[in-house]
Amino acid sequence: MAKPKLRDMPDLSGLAIPGAAIAARVTPKAAKDSIVVDIGAIRITVTAAPENGKANDAVRKILAAALGVAPSVLILKQEQAARDKVFVYAP
Repeated sequence: MAKPKLRDMPDLSGLAIPGAAIAARVTPKAAKDSIVVDIGAIRITVTAAPENGKANDAVRKILAAALGVAPSVLILKQEQAARDKVFVYAP
């Protein structure tokens, strides 16, 4: 998978607090990868299909790019198979 482009990506570095839970609503198989902050809610669309964890990996990479951290420090804590996901920042 290609590295997400940083064009039109919101700056979420303020959420990169150790132990912080980051909730996101995910839409797989979208036309393009994007991340939007809408009244406190984070919405992420990825082109990856929701099979074998591909969409979860794509979401982790896009969210990490917006937070300005490495993808390896984001742990998917809840809802591996649901659209509403919770990641924990664990440096």
